[in-house]
Amino acid sequence: MYSTIQGLHSYLAIAVLGLLFITVLNSLVGMSKKRPFLKKDKQIALIALAFSHTQFVLGMILLFTSPYYESVKASGMGAAMKDSTLRLYVVEHPLTNIIALTLITIGWSAHKKATDSTVKFKKIGYLYAIGLVLLLSRIPWSAWLN
Repeated sequence: MYSTIQGLHSYLAIAVLGLLFITVLNSLVGMSKKRPFLKKDKQIALIALAFSHTQFVLGMILLFTSPYYESVKASGMGAAMKDSTLRLYVVEHPLTNIIALTLITIGWSAHKKATDSTVKFKKIGYLYAIGLVLLLSRIPWSAWLN
């Protein structure tokens, strides 16, 4: 089960990063051209949000079924904080991704309250961009690129 979820989590990560990038780019273009916020803009942002949330759920399942989590249960959190690999997988990666997903969700919610198209694009563009940067900062690249 762990390896199946790990594979899904890895492949979905590529889709999430791509969708977030597309959403941010779409928002920045919409903002700079001062064009109206259309249904397609909303759909792009919503799809990125949905994929991000799905990725989060898979990540939480993966975390609690991983050998890293079992190691923390056996040796304690103090030992995990001293081991950089364990700390990345059990603390840094999940915590940073929760913060990123929170910002993405706030961007989605905030755009709904705005009435001006430029403000809608700003809310989505900036908050999704910060979320994307946070996600990119905590990807375990050494394991992902192997």
